[in-house]
Amino acid sequence: MTAPRMQVTASILDADMGTLARECRRALRAGSDRLHLDVMDGHFVPNITFGPTVIKRLRPVGTQPFDAHLMISEPGRYMDQFIDAGCDTITFHVEVDEPIEPTLLKIRRAGRKAGLAIKPKTPMSALEPYRELLDIVMVMTVEPGFGGQKFIYDAGAKIGPARGYLADPATGEVHVDGGVNRGSAEFCGTLAADVVIAGSILWKPGVDVAHEIRLIKALGDRGHADAVRAGGPTPPHGEWLRFAVLPVAGARGLAARLEAAGIPAIVLEAEHAAVPAQPRGAMEVLIPADDEKVASARFGDELATYGSAAFAAPGAGR
Repeated sequence: MTAPRMQVTASILDADMGTLARECRRALRAGSDRLHLDVMDGHFVPNITFGPTVIKRLRPVGTQPFDAHLMISEPGRYMDQFIDAGCDTITFHVEVDEPIEPTLLKIRRAGRKAGLAIKPKTPMSALEPYRELLDIVMVMTVEPGFGGQKFIYDAGAKIGPARGYLADPATGEVHVDGGVNRGSAEFCGTLAADVVIAGSILWKPGVDVAHEIRLIKALGDRGHADAVRAGGPTPPHGEWLRFAVLPVAGARGLAARLEAAGIPAIVLEAEHAAVPAQPRGAMEVLIPADDEKVASARFGDELATYGSAAFAAPGAGR
């Protein structure tokens, strides 16, 4: 299988701060491509988190990139400390009331990737003066400051245009931060987001973090593939749900039959905690919630009567 196009970075904002290093390792083991570090000063946003000292202590948890997102009023004043802490990318807000270009230059001269974040209500034109200095544009799809907010789709419309503000659109990255989950990931993918930040959804009690990350990546890539085939952004399918859990061959065969019937399908390794009766390695077939009735009417009886053998394609397997 090919590697997912869209990367997921776990935000630790809603993780257990009492065991933060352990939580970071858990997210990385679960498949997070990097770690997203929300730094808040209680002034630029009405919340306070942590600073460069904590980041430096966390740096040994893994080799994956550390993405620092500075929601602070004076990023230039503290930039040397964040560089020294081991941040691989450093993004601060275009809305700060201080000179921006010198800070971007300092980040890049230190060999780190420099980015600007933009709030939902700020026009994209605010990034124009810094077009030649941006390795990252971070589109905020919630108002910055707190986790657990709902994705703002009007703000998400900036994802596509954001690439035009990168110094090198081919190697730069468009990040999306705020409300990313299984409901909004496909939308991010259809607009070709490179990196999405998943936060509160990963830290809810009982959530299989690895499964959630795989699902977000799969949905993002599904959205991107649909957009490529259509020659432009396509409407997302909304919420996706589990339609069946089957052995590998049966899951892939069912997905192929669903697609042939015009019903989008994704095959993903099953979340074992949710289907404990299934052996490890079982696959789940997910479909859009809006298509559940049609799929059940078309394949429900066959699935119930014959099981996975009814859908196994000849030669199917891992």
